Amino acid sequence: MTEILDPSHVRLADRPLVVCDVDDVVLHFVAPFQDFLRKEGHELLPRSFRLTGNIVSIETQAVLEQADVQRLIETFFELQENWQFPFDFVVETLNALSSDADVVFLTAMPPRYWQHRRRLLDRLGLAFPLIASEEPKGPVMRRLHGERPLPSIFIDDMAHQLHSVRDHLPQSLLLHMMPDSPLHVLAPKPDGIVRAADWPHAADLIRSHIAPKDA
Repeated sequence: MTEILDPSHVRLADRPLVVCDVDDVVLHFVAPFQDFLRKEGHELLPRSFRLTGNIVSIETQAVLEQADVQRLIETFFELQENWQFPFDFVVETLNALSSDADVVFLTAMPPRYWQHRRRLLDRLGLAFPLIASEEPKGPVMRRLHGERPLPSIFIDDMAHQLHSVRDHLPQSLLLHMMPDSPLHVLAPKPDGIVRAADWPHAADLIRSHIAPKDA
């Protein structure tokens, strides 16, 4: 349980580091959340890149208040093992990369749902260390990688998290990955950061980054 918040307990080898977000990068979030909402009698009508203000009652079309949206999100995280599923090629890609690099999951999720996510990732064959934190990811990434003179890679779907890591660990390779969802179409785009189209593309970019420079 020490991996929930404190990255100092993640033991890294003397090799490159790949740090990866989970929701809508490793596991689908928006698509199964929409299915979950419909089961609860609600629907997501993307009009901006946020959930509050865009979830309505199917019956009345009334917009749900923030407290109700938060309750639905927390219920979804409680039940995530029944709803979330992996992106194509993510399992084989990360397991292949783990032969040459340490892989760590850094998920922006309330830490109380760490065990639920841990069970789901393990069941999928993604038994890499998992850190759950609601703080910006740049400082976490910095504490994790420190001053090690080794390549580091950070993958996320959120522009602000990519920018946070760039501010705290500018030598990292930053990769922007996100699904083709109606909500993500409205998302802010990270400035000057490479977009990985899918996991095979991400693997190519990562292997190029970690390859010995004199090879």
